[in-house]
Amino acid sequence: MATVDYPDPVRQLIGHLKQMPGIGPKSAERIAVWLMQQSGGTAFAFSEILATAARDVKECRVCGFFATEEKGCAICDGVQREGHLLCIVEQPTDILPLERSGAFRGHYHSLRGRISPLDGVGPEDLRIGELVRRLDEGDFTEVILALSSDVEGEATCHYLAELLSACAGLRVTRLAQGLPAGGGLNNADELTLFRALQGRIGL
Repeated sequence: MATVDYPDPVRQLIGHLKQMPGIGPKSAERIAVWLMQQSGGTAFAFSEILATAARDVKECRVCGFFATEEKGCAICDGVQREGHLLCIVEQPTDILPLERSGAFRGHYHSLRGRISPLDGVGPEDLRIGELVRRLDEGDFTEVILALSSDVEGEATCHYLAELLSACAGLRVTRLAQGLPAGGGLNNADELTLFRALQGRIGL
C-alpha cells in the first residue's frame, strides 16, 4: 500500500530547506508547511526577497564582505577607518560581531574559510592570494589574525603568520584573551571581543 506524502512541490521545498545550515529535516518540514499555510502573499514576498538578495548582493572583491552594485561595500567605502590596520577573519559573517564590539575601526579581509586538509581545503582554496596582493599594494602596518581557536583555525593562523613574516615592517598579531578554546567569533559576546582585540599579542 502506497504511503501518503506531501505533493512534489512541497517535498522539493523541504529538500532545499534541509540543505541550509542549522536546519534539519523536521525544521525544514515545519518551515515549508508554515509557508504553504500562509496567505499566498507571504510565500510570494519571501521568494521575491530571496531572488532580489541573490541577484543584487555580491562579494566585495577587496575585503570579501557583502556588497551591492548600488551602495558598494559598507566596510571598504566607509569613512573614518584606520587605513593601517587589517583584520583577517574566516567568513564575512565574522566581521559583524567585531564591528559591533566597537573595538576595531580598521579594514577587514575575509578568507572565505580556513585550512582543513581533512575537508580537502588548502591555502589555494582561500582568499590568501588576494590578501598578499592587498598587502603589497596597501599601506598596512599591522595584520590581526581573528580566526577560530580550534585545530583548523590554529593551522590557518600558523600558515599566515609564517607567510606574512616575510613582509618587512608588518606586525602580525592575533586575538588574545577572552575567546574560548575551540570557539568561533559568532559565539562571543561584544565585551569578550572588545577585550580580545584590546589584548591582542604579537606572533
